[in-house]
Amino acid sequence: MAKISPNRRIELAGVHAVRALLDDHDHLVQEISGSNDHGEDLHVLLTRNRRRTGYVLAIQVKSGRKYKRSKGYSIPIEDHYEDWKNSKIPVVGIVHDLETKNLYWVNITAVLQNSEERIKRVDIPRTSLLNSETMSDFTSAIESYVDSTGARLREFTLEEAWAAISRALDGLDPNNVPNPLFEPLAELLFRHERRTKQIARVALQLCPLLLLSLLLVYEWPYQVRYVNNYTELNPVLVVGSLYILISWMTLTIFFELRAGRRPKETGNRLIAVCALYLWIPVTDDGDGVEWLSESLVVSSVLVSHFGLLTLMALYIKREVKRKKRRSA
Repeated sequence: MAKISPNRRIELAGVHAVRALLDDHDHLVQEISGSNDHGEDLHVLLTRNRRRTGYVLAIQVKSGRKYKRSKGYSIPIEDHYEDWKNSKIPVVGIVHDLETKNLYWVNITAVLQNSEERIKRVDIPRTSLLNSETMSDFTSAIESYVDSTGARLREFTLEEAWAAISRALDGLDPNNVPNPLFEPLAELLFRHERRTKQIARVALQLCPLLLLSLLLVYEWPYQVRYVNNYTELNPVLVVGSLYILISWMTLTIFFELRAGRRPKETGNRLIAVCALYLWIPVTDDGDGVEWLSESLVVSSVLVSHFGLLTLMALYIKREVKRKKRRSA
């Protein structure tokens, strides 16, 4: 059976110690769940006389001997450098000393912004103690920093404040800033991503069918007029036969593609039929060569009937072969 990491108890002890201290001074604290912890353990709204001040910060808590140094403590930056340096609210690092139970803090964001080089860790001196006696100094330092960066929140409900903190932390990268015009739709699609992909795939496959259907509807009066002008044949039967052939070829291609096959020959024949019989009636102004136009209409009747029979015979034969292979 899987065992719980021994570090978990140590890490939680530090988070609980920080939260308990902040709660004792009536500051509002939101703990970040482990699945959403990307470099911050707590979000904090500072208060004064039990009223929200609009000053906010994020806290990364470290606990354990590995963060202790000869002259103080240290917090590794790891892969949070850009996030913490460019944060729109201060990211504060707090180390919990397991032996003394003391807390030591540093404004990581301020240190990184003031450093000319890319540092790998932020040191905390032993004089930077955080407890009930130094809490007012801590809040004053945070308030001064926030005022200098213009990140103070005003007239926010508690829920809006937590959302604002999250946006501030996500706002390090412009690509993470949502567009309010499309965010609700994106949220809907995200929740139903699998079903959406299925619908999108079918819709994409249906687009050629819809376009061809619109084209045939548009062509119908031109086709009927063309047959009436040059022959004595029934225009509905002539044009209907041609449309049936085109529809069957299109549906055949559609289902072949869905099955993962590329019906190249059928596609070429569909293009040839459409190019020969669809565009000429539309461009005809009634002054065409009569025998040539009559031949075109008669050939469309022959192609419609024999083409449909050939198409059906060919694919029925293929399906029979497939059934025999599956049976074997």
